Amino acid sequence: MAVTPGTTPRPGAAPGTPQVLRAMNDRAALDLLLEHGPLSRARIGTLTGLSKPTASQLLSRLESAGLVIATGTSEGRPGPNAQLYAVNPATAHVAALDVTPGRILAEVADITGRTAGAYELRTPGRRAGGAVRQVVDALDGAVKAAALTRADLRRVVIGTPGAFDPGTGRLRYASHLPGWHAPSLLDDLAAALPMPLEYDNDVNLAAVAEHRLGAARGHDDFVLLWNEEGIGASIVIGGRLHRGRTGGAGEVGFLPVPGTPLVRQVARANSGGFQELAGARAVRIIADELGLPVPEGPDRQVAAELLARAASQGSGSTAPAELLRRFATGLATGLASMVAVLDPGLVVLSGGVITAGGEPLRALLQAELAELAVPRPRLVLGTVRERPVLRGALESALATTRDDVFDTSR
Repeated sequence: MAVTPGTTPRPGAAPGTPQVLRAMNDRAALDLLLEHGPLSRARIGTLTGLSKPTASQLLSRLESAGLVIATGTSEGRPGPNAQLYAVNPATAHVAALDVTPGRILAEVADITGRTAGAYELRTPGRRAGGAVRQVVDALDGAVKAAALTRADLRRVVIGTPGAFDPGTGRLRYASHLPGWHAPSLLDDLAAALPMPLEYDNDVNLAAVAEHRLGAARGHDDFVLLWNEEGIGASIVIGGRLHRGRTGGAGEVGFLPVPGTPLVRQVARANSGGFQELAGARAVRIIADELGLPVPEGPDRQVAAELLARAASQGSGSTAPAELLRRFATGLATGLASMVAVLDPGLVVLSGGVITAGGEPLRALLQAELAELAVPRPRLVLGTVRERPVLRGALESALATTRDDVFDTSR
């Protein structure tokens, strides 16, 4: 799956024919309406370079096809009021799910990307056999909140830890996700939800969100380093996600690194050297060694609180500053191996644990990496902070669906 899917002509259509050229103009106009919101005929003509008569014909064609609607007039502007047009939000709907061991977030959006309904299903203590039921319940909750039915959905994208091996269809690298490892799981989900279903790694979807909406926008080669429930990475090369043979590219939490004992049988342990050195639990351990008060709670929540508190206190020789420095060194140790192999121009830092350290942690990490690696990529904090996995899943579903429903060459 490309991070930024593009428009492709309909198979069999001859390039350069009036039919294909009209379809390309139609898609350009629809993309402009998505980007800018309601536009007049004249404005669309200006932005596309089309003449006013051609722009009028284009809008009439799209309106007849149900893809755009008239939304009012440009009141308050100089000159005569002009009719405004917008993408018809009812053209199609998509859904996305973000799955973790403790909950499933589900959201439905219309074709413009506007959220139509959302639902959160808590899943504590549920075990094998319940994954299909959980997905259906979460999806139905979001569909109901959107006042729709399952039949209204054109596509569903599901984000999970780990990755489904394309050779076997089984989930790998996520032994901590109960009920998601049955050999028949994908077939069972397809039977329960007879609509186009896609599955992707959660960190890959966070990279999709950053590429389309956030800090990696305009960059077709970058690495996203994620630190939340665990450490992971997403690798984007030439605008496309690099997944690896089994879907495990970027499972860098298993990476052996200096500073920790060598972890063997990593699949069974569901951990590795980099995870032990710079995961959320490491923050708790460092803080305890430095004599800092450590709150109660899950490792991820505690790590984020400790790092945010340390970042707010500024630099110096204090224990909070040392916490940031030691954590930055741990992150840089693993990141140095990644950049030595990939040599990316940009590294996006994402996930609640890293972003809690803010700019102070980013600056320390940049300085540490400069001493540990020859390549010196630019490090930036991710800007898609609210539900990045879910946002990426929606963007992925929307991109594919728009390519389908916006194709007027058929």
